[in-house]
Amino acid sequence: MAGRKKEVMPDEVHQNQILRELYLKELRTQKLYTQYHVNPLRKVHTITRKPMSWHDNLEEPADDRFLNLIHHAAQGPRKKYPETQTESQEIGWDSDPLVNPERNDHRLNHFKVYKDISLYKAKMWSLGEDDRHK
Repeated sequence: MAGRKKEVMPDEVHQNQILRELYLKELRTQKLYTQYHVNPLRKVHTITRKPMSWHDNLEEPADDRFLNLIHHAAQGPRKKYPETQTESQEIGWDSDPLVNPERNDHRLNHFKVYKDISLYKAKMWSLGEDDRHK
């Protein structure tokens, strides 16, 4: 037990001197800021306004340039550009049908036509008769 040192309790004078040095060191390093500013090197994040706040809901004059920009961005690509901008747009750029979509032309439109026997069987099947495989 020879390696164990006896703890020395500092007397009040030394304890007061230690506390005084600590207090003076804190006063040197502390600084009271009363003027605040934004750091110009840091990126600023905008915060959304509160919807029910009266001072945020005041009428502001409309910015015509901003409104035109928003309306232009909301348009479709065919109204914005005269030609396609990407290869993907070429697929649906000319959406006019190649053939006249007239419904009376029987060469292209093959509608389901019921005759007497086919109409009878369609009604029977819709009522639940299951003799389709007979």
